[in-house]
Amino acid sequence: MKKIEAIIKPFKLEDVKDALVGAGIEGMTVSEVKGYGRQQGHSELYRGAEYIVEFIPKVKIEIVVSGDEYATLAIDAIKKAAYTGKIGDGKIFVSDISHTLRIRTGEEDTEAL
Repeated sequence: MKKIEAIIKPFKLEDVKDALVGAGIEGMTVSEVKGYGRQQGHSELYRGAEYIVEFIPKVKIEIVVSGDEYATLAIDAIKKAAYTGKIGDGKIFVSDISHTLRIRTGEEDTEAL
């Protein structure tokens, strides 16, 4: 099993969700997060005063899939749907999951997905 975490621009969330559903990936967790990478933040003007926004609003998507085939499908779908070609498009992280348990039924591992 693989866990895929993607940090993307907020306005790309619907595109990514639609791409994942189109790829047969069901179920995801979405969180609003803030952070920065190479973007390093920016300055804004508010009521005549300039201030620095160090942490940029982003969206974090978390998905767990049963194997490498679905992981590849999910990664490709996210990569294509989140792409703008501009700095700050985001990142995708993939890690192994050793055990999964569905609380309601007691199903484990791939059956719990």
